[in-house]
Amino acid sequence: MTALLTIIVLVFILIAIWQMVKIFDLAQAKSGGDEIPGVATDKDNSLNGYLMMGFLAFIYVITIVSCVKWGDLPLLSNSASEHGPTIDNLMIISLVIIFFVQTVTQFLLHYFAFKYKGEKGKQALFFADNNKLEAIWTIIPVIVLAGLIIYGLNTWINIMGVDESDDPIVIELYAQQFNWKARYAGADNTLGKANVRLIDIDRANILGLDEADPNAQDDIITTELHLPKGRPVLFKMRSQDVLHSAYMPHFRAQMNCVPGMITQFGFTPTKTTAEMRATQQMKDKVANINEIRVENSKELIAKGEEALERYEFDYVLICNKICGKSHYNMQMKIVVEEEEEFNAWLKEQKEFKNSLIN
Repeated sequence: MTALLTIIVLVFILIAIWQMVKIFDLAQAKSGGDEIPGVATDKDNSLNGYLMMGFLAFIYVITIVSCVKWGDLPLLSNSASEHGPTIDNLMIISLVIIFFVQTVTQFLLHYFAFKYKGEKGKQALFFADNNKLEAIWTIIPVIVLAGLIIYGLNTWINIMGVDESDDPIVIELYAQQFNWKARYAGADNTLGKANVRLIDIDRANILGLDEADPNAQDDIITTELHLPKGRPVLFKMRSQDVLHSAYMPHFRAQMNCVPGMITQFGFTPTKTTAEMRATQQMKDKVANINEIRVENSKELIAKGEEALERYEFDYVLICNKICGKSHYNMQMKIVVEEEEEFNAWLKEQKEFKNSLIN
């Protein structure tokens, strides 16, 4: 792959040099008649005009094929949080507007290039200004963009406005190169104080909790994130080293984890892991992935290597910032379950005061 990219870059460099040489020759050329060597003729302009229309047809054909084959937009129909459909709706509206504008502007660009192609003896009509036209192409985008921005801000405010009266479960997401830790607030639903300077590996205080803080005693640290369906969750996010980004795609949730400060994001899960696995869309996706893994496993087995494991869907927390060489593998499994199952799992976890090594 690297060799192919190198060849492509070299080809583009040679093309650029060739074009620069042509420009230099054209600049040095002197008129010896009706035509100047290297200057486009009416025949050249006509050919390029038709090629522009042909390329326009190609764009529309490839767009139609892409919409038919991949236009179901699966990432906009499998949200698993209460605010997910609102985010999806905002995305769909934006895509429709972009698609419409792109279709119209591409047509105008290619059609005008064809209609007003250069012809011998034909002079372009020049307008110093056109207030009406400038007003139209200024006011319309302003109105459209203002509507999108206002809608987007209103959506963001509603999502970020976590209501404390809903008694959300408070969970800390702790990011470090290259893994995640989850810290549950315990029975008091209040996270204890923490500071990276208090990290003590010898005592298993891996997140730097203040051992003297009463609120920290019942905190629970896990390497797997469990969430109850239908219960609001408020995430407090920290980073130990560099800038990370906590991204949970199926919950339409993302927030930067910034060293030295605490950020937050909240949502309410609406589908358990089992319910998401049971959807036809997810069944089809899993089946397709496993078919690919079976084919790839044949090659691995032929080389004497182990076959790939069968894929099973799980919600996942990943880092969406390029944070280092193992960024691609920085993820944590998320399990969404009924509240009774969640409570039973939480009771099995060890509290911070009981996990310290004396």
